[in-house]
Amino acid sequence: MKELAILLSLVLLIWWAIQVFLSLRFFLYLRSHHQDTLPDNQLPKTAVIVYLRGTDPLLSKCLRSLLNQNYPQYDLKLVIDNEQDPAWNIVTETLSQETSQNVQVSPLRIASPNCSLKCSSLVQAVSELDDSYKVVASVDADMIVHSNWLRELVSPLANPKVGATTGNCWYVPTGKSLGSLVRYSWNIYAVVQMYTHRIPWGGALAIKTKLIHQTELLDKWGQACGEDTMIYSVLAKHGKQVVFVPSLMTLNREECQLSSFQSLLKRQLLSSRLYHPQWWAIVAESILSVLLPNLMLVLFVAALCTKQWDAAAIFFNSFGAYMQALLFLAIALEKSVQHVLRRHHQPLTKLSPVTTMKMSISFPLTQWIYGLAMISSLGMTKVKSLRANY
Repeated sequence: MKELAILLSLVLLIWWAIQVFLSLRFFLYLRSHHQDTLPDNQLPKTAVIVYLRGTDPLLSKCLRSLLNQNYPQYDLKLVIDNEQDPAWNIVTETLSQETSQNVQVSPLRIASPNCSLKCSSLVQAVSELDDSYKVVASVDADMIVHSNWLRELVSPLANPKVGATTGNCWYVPTGKSLGSLVRYSWNIYAVVQMYTHRIPWGGALAIKTKLIHQTELLDKWGQACGEDTMIYSVLAKHGKQVVFVPSLMTLNREECQLSSFQSLLKRQLLSSRLYHPQWWAIVAESILSVLLPNLMLVLFVAALCTKQWDAAAIFFNSFGAYMQALLFLAIALEKSVQHVLRRHHQPLTKLSPVTTMKMSISFPLTQWIYGLAMISSLGMTKVKSLRANY
């Protein structure tokens, strides 16, 4: 068993080196990326679509941030499940306190049985746009965006090679619930993975309107459970790129229960399985990130039971070193993202000793939950729509 312990430790070390390499690429992109935003007269007219369902503690702040964008021509298109939905009253009350005239609120008229509610709302909103709208953007209802958000989201589309732009979400490790802490640990890994595999994020997304029609995205959305993951492969077939914009990293401090996070995670994995051409790579990464270290933990116990002390020591030390290395990588990524968040005066997280300890404890739990979600997603045939960002 000692030889097996050495072999698995070597494989884990190689996988750790690959993770460091991928994280370093992401880190350098965050640090080195410089974007020149377009002047007012070059910014195209844009429709910002938000699908709403149910209550959200951040909805009112989200709407206010979207209504106060430093952007000359844009309209906010809100699609709500129905007029009896709790979101309708929140929207009505918020808009009554604002003077903006560039808002349209509509109920979801047809909830297609062939796609998610969010996809139904996108199809409805985009289908109603006239030819003056050159860009369609979407944002999640729990995002509080900075005033330059839309300008920075749309500006890269001036490049004819770019078909869509996207940002991403960053959570805080100081949540009160276990679900919030696990979600934070998972998201660190997910953000790097999405950047590596060019997976767009629907929470901050913009796409040229003409490409939506040229690529028949409306028809594809009308048959989909998620709108964002497929965009990479659809645009690639037409020679267009999806560009990640670091300045659109948005901090989310909302709490999350463990059950809600599990639902979100399974939906994300299902979307990747159905729509991303590199799904096999995501599965391979899951095996290396979840199965391998936990296999070593099981073998450590087995080595102890059979009194193979040398092998037990190798398994235990390798597992412990890997978990500590993950913590080091998480702290490095947290610091690099804080560098971006600081530019837009977003609140930053202080990594106290208590917070750092909670992070280190959460990693094994996150791996187990992620592994179970991966297994569940392989056989999923139905999903339940809870909220727009789920």
